Amino acid sequence: VDIISAIEFNRTGDHLATGDRGGRVVLFERTDTQDHVGHRRDLEKMDYPINRHPLFRYKTEFQSHEPEFDYLKSLEIEEKINKIRWCQSAYGALSLLSTNDKTIKFWKVQEKQVKKVCDLNVDSTKAMGNDPIVGSSISTSSKQYKANGGCTSNDFSLLSGGLPSLRLPMVTTLETNLMARCRRIYSHAHDYHINSISNNSDGETFISADDLRINLWNLEISNQSFNIVDVKPANMEDLTEVITSAEFHPIHCNMLAYSSSKGSIRLIDMRQSALCDTHSKLFEEQEAPGSRSFFTDIIASISDIKFAKDGRHILSRDYLTLKLWDINMDSGPVATFQVHEYLRPKLCDLYENDSIFDKFECCLSGDGLRVATGSYSNLFRVFGCSEGSKEATTLEANKNPMRRQGLTASRPSRSLGSPSGVVRRGKGADNSAVDANGNTFDFTTKLLHLAWHPTENSIACAASNSLYMYYA
Repeated sequence: VDIISAIEFNRTGDHLATGDRGGRVVLFERTDTQDHVGHRRDLEKMDYPINRHPLFRYKTEFQSHEPEFDYLKSLEIEEKINKIRWCQSAYGALSLLSTNDKTIKFWKVQEKQVKKVCDLNVDSTKAMGNDPIVGSSISTSSKQYKANGGCTSNDFSLLSGGLPSLRLPMVTTLETNLMARCRRIYSHAHDYHINSISNNSDGETFISADDLRINLWNLEISNQSFNIVDVKPANMEDLTEVITSAEFHPIHCNMLAYSSSKGSIRLIDMRQSALCDTHSKLFEEQEAPGSRSFFTDIIASISDIKFAKDGRHILSRDYLTLKLWDINMDSGPVATFQVHEYLRPKLCDLYENDSIFDKFECCLSGDGLRVATGSYSNLFRVFGCSEGSKEATTLEANKNPMRRQGLTASRPSRSLGSPSGVVRRGKGADNSAVDANGNTFDFTTKLLHLAWHPTENSIACAASNSLYMYYA
């Protein structure tokens, strides 16, 4: 239940959220930007070499989802967190959306001060005996106040044996706790499993997508949504593709993109019509003649898409490759990075053990110069995508991430417009678990989830129940 199933940085990169199969959300907070920023500036002025890698610490965690049972469909609903998306913060509170297969929840996490009233006038030793306490003293003084005709000179005179003087109670802060509150629940809007949620740049709306529909929500309204994409055919036997991922444009609030199991990406404009079944642009790569096989449609299915920070490019991940698309060029991808090309001869075995259906995520750096995605044996790969870049790095998610670098030869990355790939197929007949450089791979361990810091070259990735963070 503690295997990580979702990772997401917030917009500033100062907070990181992870979700797991047990329905929990864990928040981490960056600590090196607050305490030492002045000291860092002084060292920078002196050209003193300092370690600038970001430092994160555990902040809090809460139970987001619980297992449910749909009695109408006799279906168990897992508590596993499928996606986490940060929302705009207000009044010092952290806001985020989390979803499992059916239900989306809006959470607010903020500090609550635990306060106590102390320095009271009640004396516990006298309260146990027959001596008068504050209550009787005050009542006596009020009677005396009336007897004196409202004179204030003797307002708080006390009975014989009473307290020597009155003290004003003090309210003190004992501690500050982080409290997570579920503000809204968006449910009963999807017949199929939710695979994506994405916040709009307007800060007011978000989308949720399942296999056949995309719904548009207002953050303030939880009891209704608008269906903007519906690919469900009249006869389910005519179904040829499903929606696999969807994301809003990071700048233009009227644009969003969604991918399909046929390897296509559709860009839609919500200004054209209320129901966005017709796309404004279609991005797909044409098949080479004679290359079609039984596995063509399976490996072409896009498991994840991400917009670049400037909104100009879209990164997509299918089973074998990463593709970078320019939204102004729908003729084909501007760059293709071969991630699992060495697995092509063993697609039949991967189909038998269901590994071919693994859904790897992808991410881009904030400056748009690099892309990253996961692989087997808890490996992840980083490629340079700028013009003429030769960068291609393979790292392993453990305490010695460079362990495989000694075994792996330097590989050139495909630059924009270059026809060559990144990894060549290994020689020999039996390469089921061996890449082009002779390294063996474990298909039972896979790095599916990772996220790039929005402003720095820092990557957070999940290997089973462990969270690793790398800084370059």
